[in-house]
Amino acid sequence: MTGSALTGVGLGLRWEFLDEVLDLLDRGEALPVPFFELSPENYMRRGGYFPAALERVRERCALLTHGLTMSVGGVDPLDAGYLRDLGRFLGRLDPPFHSDHLCFSGVDGRFLHDLLPLPLTSAAAAHAAARIREAEDRLGRPMAIENITYYLAPGRAALDEADFLVEVLERAGCGLLLDVNNLYVNGRNHGVDPAALLEKIPPGRVVAMHVAGHEWRDDAGLLIDTHGAPVIAPVLDLLARAVARTGPVPVVLERDNDVPPLEALLTERAEVEAAYRRGLAAREAAA
Repeated sequence: MTGSALTGVGLGLRWEFLDEVLDLLDRGEALPVPFFELSPENYMRRGGYFPAALERVRERCALLTHGLTMSVGGVDPLDAGYLRDLGRFLGRLDPPFHSDHLCFSGVDGRFLHDLLPLPLTSAAAAHAAARIREAEDRLGRPMAIENITYYLAPGRAALDEADFLVEVLERAGCGLLLDVNNLYVNGRNHGVDPAALLEKIPPGRVVAMHVAGHEWRDDAGLLIDTHGAPVIAPVLDLLARAVARTGPVPVVLERDNDVPPLEALLTERAEVEAAYRRGLAAREAAA
């Protein structure tokens, strides 16, 4: 497990505002975030504009990487070609760790275009942990896993979400990319206090955090993790509580749907930064 020297609040780098970032570079202006996080699948195995633009950003800004398609909990063998290309991509960027989701996203060689939950059992935890260790070995760098949102747990749950997550972390010896919004959404949807879930997570395993927006859907009777709305106050409060436990780790504001202009995202980022600072102040006051 490895952490990062990066701190503060960055943004998930999205194509919708990439041109605005490049305009800042063209004008020689400082970038308004300490780092960006990107998904390698959007750039590797691709030529032309987007990889060239990424190289320009990389020259001026620290980068974290967050994968989408490893299918850590799947039953198909880990894709050798994907890991080879991913390893080469990460070798150029040299992030302090690479993260992906604790889920499965493919079966029988077919990609399902969704992040599907694993059974909340020790057997599933052992299976995922073995694949995380394998991925670390094949990539030659530390891995971190992200807790996902889920709306139905497959099979009969032997563990709650936090206990399952902790078992995976301890078996794999890896870091956690703690998605605070996912923890909140799952807690509310499944009738568990999100703060109680947070208290079970070992703070020393957390190497970074995500925050994002969600929406209530009347037709489903659920909170849905859309990444298409501003972060709400209770999630910011949970973020502050998490930072008070972990200390300064990089926090990423994600927006994947209804992405506003960069200026609006930066306004929201300032609100996330304020919550981050509240958490650090609470940690210092308790020391």
